[in-house]
Amino acid sequence: MSQTENSTSTRLNARKVAGQSIMIRMPGTSLDADTAAFLRDNHIRAVCLFRQNMVDAQQLSKFTADLRAVMGPDALIGIDQEGGAVVRATWVPQPPAAMSLGASNDAALCREVGAAVARAVRSLGFNWNFAPVLDLNNNVDNPVISERSFGADPDKATALALAWMEGSLSEGVACCVKHFPGHGDTNVDSHRDLPTVDKSRAELDALELSPFRQAAGNAPAVMSAHIIYPALDPDYPATMSKKILTGILRDEWNYQGVVITDGMDMHAIAGHYGVGNAAVIALAAGADMVMALGTRETQKETLDALTAAIEAGTIDQAGLEQRLARVAALARKYPCTPLPYQTEAADQALMVRAWSRGLTSYKGAVAPAPGSKVRLVTSANVVSDGVSEAGIPAAKVAAMLARVYDVDTVTFEKMDDFDWKTLLDDGRYVILASTIRLRYSERVRASWKPDLHLVLWNPFQSLDIQAPALITYGFSGPALEAAAAWFSGKLQAQGVLPVQSFQDMTAS
Repeated sequence: MSQTENSTSTRLNARKVAGQSIMIRMPGTSLDADTAAFLRDNHIRAVCLFRQNMVDAQQLSKFTADLRAVMGPDALIGIDQEGGAVVRATWVPQPPAAMSLGASNDAALCREVGAAVARAVRSLGFNWNFAPVLDLNNNVDNPVISERSFGADPDKATALALAWMEGSLSEGVACCVKHFPGHGDTNVDSHRDLPTVDKSRAELDALELSPFRQAAGNAPAVMSAHIIYPALDPDYPATMSKKILTGILRDEWNYQGVVITDGMDMHAIAGHYGVGNAAVIALAAGADMVMALGTRETQKETLDALTAAIEAGTIDQAGLEQRLARVAALARKYPCTPLPYQTEAADQALMVRAWSRGLTSYKGAVAPAPGSKVRLVTSANVVSDGVSEAGIPAAKVAAMLARVYDVDTVTFEKMDDFDWKTLLDDGRYVILASTIRLRYSERVRASWKPDLHLVLWNPFQSLDIQAPALITYGFSGPALEAAAAWFSGKLQAQGVLPVQSFQDMTAS
């Protein structure tokens, strides 16, 4: 072989390794010829689909089948089907948010839900679900985790999350616990900036690290967090830290599964380090796969940077072979082979039961008598926080209440522009329905005075409004059914919010 041919072969091998080391986002709702060629030419075997890629079961099943045909038998097709507000396929039975399951504190129920989620997504062609969340929500100002966490107690939350994971694995869908070493005690969203958790190693061991250490023996995959932990590594966020990914996860805990980064397009990484440079550092630090979820341009930038680093030997060959072997082993253990969805009706009934079990009363909330005249005050917009992709329109909340009451609806566009004093003083019972994730401002906290607060997303909004509250932890169809049953007197709210700051105050 000539020197030129050898150089070309090396570049092809390097590009193949680079392609097999990333997961990308797909455009559109079908696999077009250009995207298929990009996948083939760059040897990509892992994609993650989002709600923008989904129309219905028929379309999505065709899409994933086409992806498998191009990417081969070791394809990994991922989805964020956590539950609550973070679900991508919305027509299958909708699972409760993690904190709703935490409020019911039933490991057997968590296992049932995890298995049902897996059956649904596997029928659509997925073999990797980026769930469950192992973050402990011990910061009520956290803007991105909130109800996605099973709770604040490391042992209780971990037991529930691992039961959920066990259910998923039993149905042949790989899980990925996240966000290591822990995103719960932050007040910054890493989608928007680079958070810091400034705790000692002892403090991290007692809380944040505990769930991941307990999961290290059987979690197929771990997702890293874009957060700096100065006590662990003052220089790099966990996603790019050899001290954390290799030193703690691999060397201390002997973790043998796949390590994948969170999306490298998130501002915490892309805005501070650049996607290509960060991807190289992440793989060198110990990640097995990089989530290159940006545009085609940033995906190419990532591939080019990894290819150059592999050719230059920046990432050692033995380490790369181990990484590729771990990813291949994951794909082979959880093959991308769809099964017919034969339990949809039973799984739908399960989700209704599970959402109902988590329903939580705060400050002794009592529903007005059926037939009462009520005034619903809520946001007019369907507000997304980026992670969830969509919220709930005011009309849906009004329709749920109208099954029980005579409802007059008042909507606002921006909470801080709405004057509570403009509400008619006509004797109607006022229900504020919170359908956004954001916590309320000081102005709102001081002036809004509903008779009852219906919390349909972030449970910590209950701390902002001085009124009794019904906490659902989400706004899916089964969550609304549970709320309707409570309003009509057919269901008691028996959940206990699994966060210490609430426990003494949360009693029905």
